[in-house]
Amino acid sequence: MKIKFKIESNEYKGPFNLEMTIGSGQTSQPAWEKNGKYFQELIMVKNKPCLVKIAHNSNTDSPIDIIAESPHEIEKEHIKDNIMEIFGLNDDLLKLYDFLSSDPKLEPTIDFCKGLRLFKAHSVFESVICSITSAHNSIRQWNKAIRLIKEKWGDEYKFSDGTFYSFPSPETLAEAPEYEFDEAECSPDFLKTRTSWKDLRSCRVGYRSKYIIKTSQMVQNEVDLEKIRNMDYESAFESILKLPGVGPKVGDCILLYGYGFGKAFPVDIWISRIVSRLYFEGKNVPNPKMRSLGIEKFGDYAGYTQLYLFHYARKSGLMEKLKPEKSQK
Repeated sequence: MKIKFKIESNEYKGPFNLEMTIGSGQTSQPAWEKNGKYFQELIMVKNKPCLVKIAHNSNTDSPIDIIAESPHEIEKEHIKDNIMEIFGLNDDLLKLYDFLSSDPKLEPTIDFCKGLRLFKAHSVFESVICSITSAHNSIRQWNKAIRLIKEKWGDEYKFSDGTFYSFPSPETLAEAPEYEFDEAECSPDFLKTRTSWKDLRSCRVGYRSKYIIKTSQMVQNEVDLEKIRNMDYESAFESILKLPGVGPKVGDCILLYGYGFGKAFPVDIWISRIVSRLYFEGKNVPNPKMRSLGIEKFGDYAGYTQLYLFHYARKSGLMEKLKPEKSQK
């Protein structure tokens, strides 16, 4: 099955910047691969593998072009529903901009982030592992780690544009070895062959390998990821914190990018510095207090506000100003 269709601009509210959304480092999934004018990725639609290609002239009224390919027959509307959800096209950005415009400290983010939408998970479990892997890690490194995990343990699907891999199941990762060989007994030359090894450490996840294995075990028996979807935000937050390697920041990332909880307000060192500069005259505010302020002040737009503040800081030069000065020798 191979179909082409379009999503017209009147089917969603507000602008859409496809490239910015995919490249903004949200921990729902790795960035989709660029192939010509299209971004492409394998997703599961009604448990069937589907290679989706998407292209759009950002922040214009031109239609979004979609090409979908699958070895199975899948209804177009099911594919379209998935795409609308993944790229935040069900979110009303015009209302978001009204909210941001009501605060002079937030209004400047709109011009820098026009069309940026939540890049939501097509697999909640993948988002959980992505968020755990992203902790104290660069966007580039955790993207690479997740792709290696998919290549080593996911199901392989071949399409006209190449080979793609699904994200492995919790059952598979629960049984994945942390180490394939005892590193202490390996020669330096042998260690260089790690890319071909089939263990979690070879995927560059480091100490997070233990968390990935234990979390995979827990979501089979103790934490039902689908039940969390129907909880209120605070109950969902308490439930997701039960997973190994999931603290408040990672938990809010999962709730925001994995489930779409608008109240989630992930706080890392950068968001803490940004919010402190804007609202607390640069004073040091503990992360729990910062998170509570974000939820209380921004409400259902807390997640989007966090996303826009972070991207604004990166693109406006504010991030450089917030870096601590190097000590003078």
